[in-house]
Amino acid sequence: MMTISEIEKDFRQKVADKVTLHPEGVDRFRVFTPFLFEDGDHLAIVIRREDSHWALSDEGHTYMHLTYDIDEKDLQRGTRQKVITKALSIFNIEDRQGEMVLPVKGKRYGDALYDFVQALLRVADVTYLSRETVRSTFMEDFRAFLEETVHESRRAFDWFDHQHDPDGKYVIDCRVNGMPKPLYLFGLPSDDKARDVMITLLQHERWGLSFRSIAIFEDQEEINRKVLARFSDICEKQFSSLGANRDRIKRFITESMGS
Repeated sequence: MMTISEIEKDFRQKVADKVTLHPEGVDRFRVFTPFLFEDGDHLAIVIRREDSHWALSDEGHTYMHLTYDIDEKDLQRGTRQKVITKALSIFNIEDRQGEMVLPVKGKRYGDALYDFVQALLRVADVTYLSRETVRSTFMEDFRAFLEETVHESRRAFDWFDHQHDPDGKYVIDCRVNGMPKPLYLFGLPSDDKARDVMITLLQHERWGLSFRSIAIFEDQEEINRKVLARFSDICEKQFSSLGANRDRIKRFITESMGS
């Protein structure tokens, strides 16, 4: 087995000249690299002995870093989960309940660190997904949230009125039933979706249907002001985003269902 000085030398040869190791207890060393998250924070990496071998670990820091901007539950489902799972699979990284670990095989210390750094950076990329992918993720998050909040016997996704709209042209993202006035819930990631929802709500009004409407924006500040102004005249209740308002939205829905 290589000595720590030999491991550090291999790290520098295979990864970067500025890699250094600093001891933190018995058979445990902090690995300092020049690699950063997008916000300027350094990747958190340690190398430690596990039984007869060494292993690299982020000790849960990467997930914790992501939760500064993304709800922890949203990292465990949908598009974000797929991105993370793929990144870990490519580099054979183990996910130990949020801790990313890569056992070093043989004497391939430098190669292991290179792979580990690449994996952490790819995982961190879920914060900077393309606009189209983020839009898809928002609707997945929206649906997952409602699945957690409303029992399946009280909700119907992609609902439409079969009597007035047999072709399903005016679809409700989620209809919550069991009250004199059902709840119509919509996820709004864009101006286009806001316009579509306005048309749907107006059409349901024309049919004389009784309902209450709730809109949850991905980011209300991104919606065109004129579109938002017209939308506000039509939709009864709005929330500016999902992530920061989960408790408020859940309380509002629960109280509405109870009434």
